[in-house]
Amino acid sequence: MKKVAVIMGSDSDLPVVEKAFATLKEYGVPFEAHVYSAHRTPEEARTFAQTARENGFGVIIAAAGMAAHLAGALAAATTLPVIGIPIASGGLGGMDALLSTVMMPSGIPVATVAVNGAANAAHLAVQMLALEDSTLAEKLDEKRAAGAKKVLEKDRDLVKKISGEQN
Repeated sequence: MKKVAVIMGSDSDLPVVEKAFATLKEYGVPFEAHVYSAHRTPEEARTFAQTARENGFGVIIAAAGMAAHLAGALAAATTLPVIGIPIASGGLGGMDALLSTVMMPSGIPVATVAVNGAANAAHLAVQMLALEDSTLAEKLDEKRAAGAKKVLEKDRDLVKKISGEQN
């Protein structure tokens, strides 16, 4: 199974990114995490992205706040899928990071999840890996079915509660 790389622009992103770690662990997907900055360690970030495929990675998740050029910088150096997690930081509540992550030039795509959407970034990475891994695809199907069952149980509970109040 291919690994997922989780790259943070700063270790201050860790509280958000831990949700991606937990989700990847749920699916049994191996991952590595690193701190590289598009601005402070551009050579290291570029080298990581350039060698990611040969090092067994299938997807890169990049989390950064404020200027948030990390996902784009990594995407420019690889043809692996890159998923950006804009991190809420600074005075703009993550809007700056969202726009910096999502506004990429043609030919250098970055899939972007919601501000602080680390769990969804991991789910998307798993979906990408599941294109060639039927075991992961089955796990995704099971997770979706369990989620649907939970919602329907809550619906039944609500209907019972409301019905009981009306009697």
